[in-house]
Amino acid sequence: MTSDEISKRIARVVEHAPEWLRQDLASKDLAARGRAEETLSAMIAAALKA
Repeated sequence: MTSDEISKRIARVVEHAPEWLRQDLASKDLAARGRAEETLSAMIAAALKA
């Protein structure tokens, strides 16, 4: 997989991230932001394995 393909997969995941995830990533609540970061990381990892 080229770096361009990896970038496209990551961009696709971010584009399709649900609104609650986006809000939690911007949250000042550290626990909520941490859960959102873990969720986004898992979504990206799954997309890269596909």
